[in-house]
Amino acid sequence: QVQLVESGGGLVQAGESLRLSCVASGSIFSINDMGWYRQGPGKQRELVATITYIGNTNSADSVKGRFTISRDNAKNTVYLQMNSLKPEDTAVYYCNADVRTDWRIGRKTYWGQGTQVTVSS
Repeated sequence: QVQLVESGGGLVQAGESLRLSCVASGSIFSINDMGWYRQGPGKQRELVATITYIGNTNSADSVKGRFTISRDNAKNTVYLQMNSLKPEDTAVYYCNADVRTDWRIGRKTYWGQGTQVTVSS
C-alpha cells in the first residue's frame, strides 16, 4: 500500500504565504509525476501544478508567478510554495503521485487526504 500525507495548510490573510508538503510512503518502487490539485467550496477539483521526476513543471494560469511546485525524490516528497495568496485560493489542497509498487506492475495514481487552505481578505 501507498500513503500520501499532506501538511502545511492553515488560515492566512491575503498576501501572505504558505508552504504545503506531501510525503509518499509505503510499498514504493518508483514515483513518476507528482502534483497538487484543489477543490474550492462548491467547485470541481482542479489542477494546480504538476512536476515530473526530472523536475519539469506545469501549472494553472491562475497560480503562475505565485505558486511554485518542487520535489525531493530522495524523500518522496512534493512541495507547493504559495505566495501572494488570494481569497479565491481558498480550497482543500490534495497531492497525488503516479507510483509503481513493483517493476513488473504499471503505475497507479494515489491521492492524499487533503489539507485545508483558507485565505481571508
